[in-house]
Amino acid sequence: MDEVKAFATGLSPWAHLATVGADGEPDVVPVHPCWEGDTLWTMVGTTSVKARNTADNPKVAFHWQVTENGDGVEVWGTSELFTDVETKKRLWDGVFDYDLNAFAPGGPENSPDTAFLAVTPTRALILKQYGMGGVQRWTA
Repeated sequence: MDEVKAFATGLSPWAHLATVGADGEPDVVPVHPCWEGDTLWTMVGTTSVKARNTADNPKVAFHWQVTENGDGVEVWGTSELFTDVETKKRLWDGVFDYDLNAFAPGGPENSPDTAFLAVTPTRALILKQYGMGGVQRWTA
């Protein structure tokens, strides 16, 4: 997993998160995930499509934006939504590499519509040159 995290971090701060809702329809959105140990976190709104979809189906997938030469990372996992202030405080200044206050100016204590999605990876792929330069697989 360390190799997957390092490779993903070196690609882009942006990834696309795929979820599936109760209606069976997929949804893909850009997010700025950050790693804490082997957990992948992303900030979400409590009423967002991401939050609603993962409440119905916790299985998700990430795809990091591919570089000019075709390198990419895909991560699949199981998500859990956190809305408690204790988790928000811990993540607010210690995990994310951007200012969360830009999106939730009330900070961790006064942003009730803000939550964090934790993803525990179950498998991952590192693709070099769209897979033509090699594929590395990781499974939990």
